[in-house]
Amino acid sequence: MSNTNETTDMATKTSRLLRRGFALEWATLGWNVVGIVVLAAAAVAARSVALAGFGLDSLIEIGASIAVIWELSDTGGARRRRALRLIGIAFAALAGYLVLQSTVALIAGLRPDRSPAGIAWTAITALVMFSLAAGKARTGAVLANPVLRTEARVTTIDGILAVAVLAGLVLNSVLGWWWADPLAGYILALYAIRETRQSLKAARTLESASK
Repeated sequence: MSNTNETTDMATKTSRLLRRGFALEWATLGWNVVGIVVLAAAAVAARSVALAGFGLDSLIEIGASIAVIWELSDTGGARRRRALRLIGIAFAALAGYLVLQSTVALIAGLRPDRSPAGIAWTAITALVMFSLAAGKARTGAVLANPVLRTEARVTTIDGILAVAVLAGLVLNSVLGWWWADPLAGYILALYAIRETRQSLKAARTLESASK
């Protein structure tokens, strides 16, 4: 009887954690969908490459969230490996975008106008993304789900990128330091490349363990 109760309690706890994981991913997905609209409008108004690029990053985050929601629907090994690979591809795309955007901005000397809306949105987004990332990391750790833990790092990068874009917008607005954001982009690109390798390595490890 005791074993039955323990099994039931564990199943209930797992179900609750899975629901939390779904809720965190849907919240991330919804926020980034709204963010694309807000960032597009702010980027056009300010002629800001950084804001336009951050909108593209939101697309990557949406793709990563969809991959995790798909994986959480069926935690089989094959689906988990594919989800990790998809997240790795998302990291690689993010790194490529950051390098391209930063290089173009530095070479062209692009100087965006002031963007109060962009500053407000990126500041709020940073707080939201860091909070969601912390929740995903904790939930993924308890569930022993590498996909959710990996996607938590994607969300963390999204928060860091929001801070970088925010810093660039503020420094450009206050001091005229237009080059601050592209330089931060290179640092973030290196981090994204590292996470790409880790995601793909985790997928290979799971594949080897299944053989």
